[in-house]
Amino acid sequence: MANYLLAALVPILWGSTYAAVSLFLHDLSPFWVAVWRALPAGLLLLLLKPGRPPLPWSKMTLLSVFNIAAFFPLLFIAAYRLPGSVAGTLGATLPLQLMLMQWLVEGKQPQLKMLLLALVGFSGIVMILNPSADIDPIGAAAALAATALVARASLWLKDWPVTDIFRLTAWQLTLGGLLLVPLAFIVEGAPKPITTHELPGLIWVSLLNSSFAYWAFSRSIKKIGADSMAMISMLNPVAAVTLGIFLVGEVLGPYQWLGIAMVMMSLVLMVYSKQRTQRKLALKPAQ
Repeated sequence: MANYLLAALVPILWGSTYAAVSLFLHDLSPFWVAVWRALPAGLLLLLLKPGRPPLPWSKMTLLSVFNIAAFFPLLFIAAYRLPGSVAGTLGATLPLQLMLMQWLVEGKQPQLKMLLLALVGFSGIVMILNPSADIDPIGAAAALAATALVARASLWLKDWPVTDIFRLTAWQLTLGGLLLVPLAFIVEGAPKPITTHELPGLIWVSLLNSSFAYWAFSRSIKKIGADSMAMISMLNPVAAVTLGIFLVGEVLGPYQWLGIAMVMMSLVLMVYSKQRTQRKLALKPAQ
């Protein structure tokens, strides 16, 4: 259960990104916010535990591009152009995208019960969505593309042998941040000076949403599997909406509260199903 609780912290922290942008970072370029989120976090982790990457450079670079250098700009474009509930809802297509990608890439057909739970959870997320929100097509495309990158990277991480998750996180963030610097200069020019108002938001998204959350995300894929981690990611929009209520003044209606209940129900059933399967496998040799 402890592994699932740690995994649940990841989408909750990532769901806070939208509130951090609204409260602190709305005046900064999304590309430079991506740099400030990734590079300081990666360098800090490398300072704490220096050493070579735990994967070959080719694989390390692929993970860094998909999880950081390409993902972060798309994520922040979505965060700047969409309400948090909308961006989180589109990001919560991860379980469905992951199942589709496993089917197409690995030939693994999804389990019916997991597919049904994913659909129930996503239906709840759609109910959370504010129906009056205007959906920006560029922001929506960015959110869906970012989610597809995470799905592909999750499958690599599941299959590649990695034992040092801490150093993996450090190198992902460092390489991804370095790759983002020239992109930010090309797209946005030189960075604006960071003000004292923006500093708390950058510290939050760099230290907690990146250093800690990416370590917990990679560890969770190894411990509970990519499918379970994808299901738990549906807490992202729940966290985004809940923080929107308390920090940004958003209001939820009864259908949105019902949607939150559906998401939580699907997650509880998923965890129960996984643990039941693991108990059966553990007892099987003794029979």
